Amino acid sequence: MNHLRLVKKKDKLLAIIVRNNYKCDGVDFITPDEYSQQLAYMHHPEGKIIDAHVHNIVHRNVVYTQEILFIKKGKLRVDFYDDYKDYLESCILEAGDVILLTSGGHGFKVLEETEMVEVKQGPYAGGQDKSRFEGVTDAEIVYRENR
Repeated sequence: MNHLRLVKKKDKLLAIIVRNNYKCDGVDFITPDEYSQQLAYMHHPEGKIIDAHVHNIVHRNVVYTQEILFIKKGKLRVDFYDDYKDYLESCILEAGDVILLTSGGHGFKVLEETEMVEVKQGPYAGGQDKSRFEGVTDAEIVYRENR
């Protein structure tokens, strides 16, 4: 199983999955600079000092919601769709995995009792924030892990 997985349709990135066993030294910004949601993995030795800081006011224009899910406990199936709501594939996430959903559509099925934390741009816009549609059935599921 890959420790870092990119889910794509042709050249369009739909999601980045960081598996629980992903490792690197220092700071690894996994996302491109132009993404409105940035995802980085950090690994520092004991005693490393990260300078105290405040974040400056920087105006940003966010037009597309990207979300990050941190799976704390359980098992979750993610179903991926393109921008036209066509089903592409599914993937299983487990405790410790992180996913950044960058574009396209997605749906979920909880396979084991799951606890997760979601991070996305806010504020939540209610009905304007998403368009719901009929998802794939269990019989239609296609799993792809290595791409």
